[in-house]
Amino acid sequence: MNFKLTEWNYVKHMRTMFLISSAIVILGIGLLFFRGLNLGIDFASGTRVEVQTEERVSQEEFTQAFNDAGVDQEISSVQYADDGRLAYVTFVGQLGQEEVASVKTAFTEQFGNDPNISTVSAQVGRDLAKNALYAVAVASIGIILYITVRFQFSYAVATVVAMLHDAFFMIVAFSLFGVEVNLYFIAAILTIIGYSVNDTIVTFDRVRENITSYEKERKIRSMDVYESIINRSIQETIVRSVNTVITVLVTALALYVFGAESIRGFSLALLVGLFMGMYSSIFIASYLWLLIKRTTINKKKDTPVTEA
Repeated sequence: MNFKLTEWNYVKHMRTMFLISSAIVILGIGLLFFRGLNLGIDFASGTRVEVQTEERVSQEEFTQAFNDAGVDQEISSVQYADDGRLAYVTFVGQLGQEEVASVKTAFTEQFGNDPNISTVSAQVGRDLAKNALYAVAVASIGIILYITVRFQFSYAVATVVAMLHDAFFMIVAFSLFGVEVNLYFIAAILTIIGYSVNDTIVTFDRVRENITSYEKERKIRSMDVYESIINRSIQETIVRSVNTVITVLVTALALYVFGAESIRGFSLALLVGLFMGMYSSIFIASYLWLLIKRTTINKKKDTPVTEA
C-alpha cells in the first residue's frame, strides 16, 4: 500500500492531538511538582572539580579521595571525557579555602595533576535561573511583535503558545529521565525555540499566501475553506520541515552517542525539541489559529447590523 501525503487530513486529527498534548502537559506539571529537576551546580549551590587522570577513576575512588582530603560531601555525579581520563566531579555544597587547598594537594599527589575547582553560590544559581527566564520572556515578546507586524496577532499568539509547548516538553523530558539541568540545557532551549518558531512561520507564511489567493477568487465563505487552506499549506511545507528535522536529528543523535557526557543533556534536549517543534507547528499552532479564526468569524456573525 503506497502512502500519499496528499491523502492525509491534518485538520481532522488536530483536535485529538491537541487534547493529547493538553493531557501530557497536565501530567508534566504533576511530574515537575513531585519529582522536580536535577539541577546542576549552575543553578544550585555546588562545586565542580575537573581532574586529569592516567586512567578512568570510578565514583567510589573519587569519594575515597575526597574523604582522604577531609571533604565529606556526597558526590552528585561524575562525567568523563577523553576516554575517561578527564573527569568532572560535582557535588552540592561549597568548599572553603582550606578545603580547596586540601583537595588540590591530595589530588595532585594521588593523580599527578593539579585539579581545577570551581564553586557556584546559591545566589549565582538564582541569578542564572532568573536571567534564563528573562531571555525566554524577551524572546516571546519580540516574536509576538515581529509576527504581529509581519502577519497578524492571531498568528503571533499561536506561534508563541507552540514555542512554549516545545520548551515545556523539553523540561518534562529532563525531569522524567533525571538529566542534569545546566547551562547547556538553556542553550538547547533557546536553540529549539528558534527552530520551532522558524518552522511555524514557514507554515503560516504559506497559509497567508493561500488565503490571499482564495480571497482574490472569492472562495472563502466558511470555516471549511480555512480548514482546507490549513491542510493545503501544511501539505506544501511538510516535506521541507521533515527534511530539516531529520538532518539536524542525525547530527544531534551523533552528538548524543559519540559526544562527551557533558553535552549529552544538550543533545537529548535537541532530540526531543526538534521533533516537538515539527509536531507543534502542525498540530498546535495551526489548530490554535483555526480556533482564533473561528471565534473571529462567529463574532462577526453575532454583530448586529444597523440600518442607515
